[in-house]
This record gives sequence, C-alpha cells and structure tokens, in this order.
Amino acid sequence: MVTKGEERPYHHGNLRRTLLDGALHLFAERGGVDFTLRELARAAGVTHNAPYRHFASKAELLAALRSEGLELLAGAARSAVAGAGPSPQARVQALGEAYVRFALEHPHHFRLVLTTEAERGGAGSLAFEMLQAALDDGRASGAARNDLTARELALVAWALVHGLASLLAAGQLPTSESSLRRYVKLCSTVFFDGAGPRPRR
Repeated sequence: MVTKGEERPYHHGNLRRTLLDGALHLFAERGGVDFTLRELARAAGVTHNAPYRHFASKAELLAALRSEGLELLAGAARSAVAGAGPSPQARVQALGEAYVRFALEHPHHFRLVLTTEAERGGAGSLAFEMLQAALDDGRASGAARNDLTARELALVAWALVHGLASLLAAGQLPTSESSLRRYVKLCSTVFFDGAGPRPRR
C-alpha cells in the first residue's frame, strides 16, 4: 500500500500519456513551459526517473506534444480539404475553418504548437503546406494574384485566420456555429478581395 506522499513504483497504466497530459495541464495553468520532468513525475505519483523511460529530456516531451498537436491539425485539414472540392477558394476557406475549430477544440495544443513553431521558425505544418498548395493552384488557375508567391499569400491567410482563431479561443467573440461560419466566410472574402487576380494595366 502506498502512503500519502510516497512515490509509487514505475508500474503505471500509461505513464507516457499521463506525462503528456500533465505537461499540457501545467502549460495551460502557467502560460509557459517552466516545469520539469521531476515535477511531472511527482504529479503522476512515480519516481523521478520514471519519465526517462519515455522521454530523454523535457525538450523531447515538448516535441512529442508539438507533433501531437500538428497531427491533430493535419487530420482536421485533410478532412476539410477532402470535403471542400477542387476550388482553391473553397479549399482555403475550409482550411481556415479547420484551423479555427482546432483552436477551439484543442486550445492547449493550439497555444503550445504556436509557441514551439515560433522557436523553430514557424509555418512548418502540413496544414500550412496544404494552404500553400491551394494558393499555388489559385495562382495557376487565375483565382489568385501572381505578383506574390504562394508562400507569401499563405502567410497572409494564416495571419488573418490565426487572429480570428485567437480571438475566438480567448472568448472575445461568440463561438456559436453560425457565428464561427460567418467569421470564417468574412475572413475568406476579405482575403480574396486582396489576394485575387490583379487587373491588367
């Protein structure tokens, strides 16, 4: 029997998942990653060496959380594009909606991915690559301007929808289904007003 304050031996149902969830909890609570593996072990009730069976360092644990968040976002992006049809505009709008929903449904992953993406130089996710591909198709078909690269257009679209996602996740805007769709449509309309083909001079 384990008495209060005593660390349990390693026998743990799913310590890896417990550590990841604990890290997300502390990140949400503190707004940063100023915690240690020893702290996570204590919260899980295992010895301070037990986490090292799964993660060589805190950096490796954070990388696993980042990968998990990016995969959640990538899955949402794949589903969005699959249901959007071939139109570049429809794909861009669907990707924007998927990004916003990711921020609302997985707020801690959303913030953590953005934090670690900034450290790595940003814009490295599959979802961003899919956005860039949609805009590349838009440039090729005449639906988007050609004086900017697809990456430049994608960065602008990402900045726009990230602002919306951040406002919604912070509770600054209503998050009803009708409101969410209306805001995403508005962002898409404004984006393509500026990103659409330029008239010939």
